[in-house]
Amino acid sequence: MNGADTAFVLISAALVMLMTPGLAFFYGGMVRVKSTLNMLMMSFISLGIVSVLWVLYGYSLAFGDDLGGGLLGNFDHIGLKGISPESLTGGKEGIPVLAFALFQLMFAALTPALMSGALADRVKFSAWALFITLWVTVVYFPVAHWVWQADGWLFKLKVIDFAGGTAVHINAGVGALAAVLVVGKRIGFKKDPMRPHSLPLVMLGAALLWFGWFGFNAGSALAANGVAANMAMNTQVATGAAMLGWLVYERIRHGAFTTLGAASGAVAGLVAITPAGAAVNAFGAILIGLVAGAVCSWAVSLKFKLGFDDSLDVVGVHLVGGVIGTLLVGVLATDGVGGATQLGRQAAGAFAVMGYSFVVSWLLAKGVDKAIGFRATEDDEVSGVDQAYHAESAYDFSAVAGVSSARAAAPAPASDKAQNKKVDA
Repeated sequence: MNGADTAFVLISAALVMLMTPGLAFFYGGMVRVKSTLNMLMMSFISLGIVSVLWVLYGYSLAFGDDLGGGLLGNFDHIGLKGISPESLTGGKEGIPVLAFALFQLMFAALTPALMSGALADRVKFSAWALFITLWVTVVYFPVAHWVWQADGWLFKLKVIDFAGGTAVHINAGVGALAAVLVVGKRIGFKKDPMRPHSLPLVMLGAALLWFGWFGFNAGSALAANGVAANMAMNTQVATGAAMLGWLVYERIRHGAFTTLGAASGAVAGLVAITPAGAAVNAFGAILIGLVAGAVCSWAVSLKFKLGFDDSLDVVGVHLVGGVIGTLLVGVLATDGVGGATQLGRQAAGAFAVMGYSFVVSWLLAKGVDKAIGFRATEDDEVSGVDQAYHAESAYDFSAVAGVSSARAAAPAPASDKAQNKKVDA
């Protein structure tokens, strides 16, 4: 066992795990007060559901030997059968298979959580949990096999996706779009103000995502080496450039540099560099970030023109950002990798995942809707899904109001009365 690489991958897995709570804060601050806890839980529940499914059959379907055609892994590792603490990924020297499996588990848990922002404020929590269960089984596990397993068909096509542009971001973004089209728009969409209730919470979530993304991207090298260092550097500079690109576009278009724009731009840069970061140099990473920041800022406005209610801009950031990063590999990759041939491969991979994920995600969302109803009732949506599904609220305003009322009703202290007499005099 290579101890240094093993430690690096385990630490990276912990960083990626932190991204899901970070995402919960990011999304949680962007919704209205009455939906805050539900938004947090829609991300958080993914850690529970996917962790169990990954051990039961997810790892085997994603990273087991191919069943044929490069489409799906076999069932040899159901329940992690045949994988011992001594099993190594590289034969005589490598990291434990369990360390690799844990690292990939965190990717699997994050991906469906990304979709939750598109459906904010208006879906049943039980229906969402069922949808996650079905979606990772039928969509994520097979696509991960296509992209990252050596006998997956996109891997053999030589599509470059270092850390998840297709398998994670395009997959989640187009899946979210399909689910939104089934569920429909929020009550009051384009009529009522639906502003973020806590921008500090959004910034905290963005910061945690940025921090955890070093494990997501650099950790995908699966070794403490130069590839990981290059990926870490490119992650940082692309994210900074994307934030600037978003803010400049926003200032030109809307006349202000907003904190929401800064946070969203950073996430767009993180998304776009994910597939490309190991194949480009730092200047290429900056260019990817600038393009992603400006284009994603423009793309989020499309929902109003096209009439679909992507509540928290999952499509505009993750789908569009994932496509940008995936395609720009063919343009900006160094060491002779880039070119028209590679661009064609990248496009084939991106659109194959988009087509499969959209169709299957739509069918799954439609099935959940028919079986148990995906959409919250009108009363629950208007009054708030926090109380409807969790019997809690994010902030206890009644306690503050009670203290204020008690203070107003209480007699003034003697010192205050004396002071008041001086003021009157």
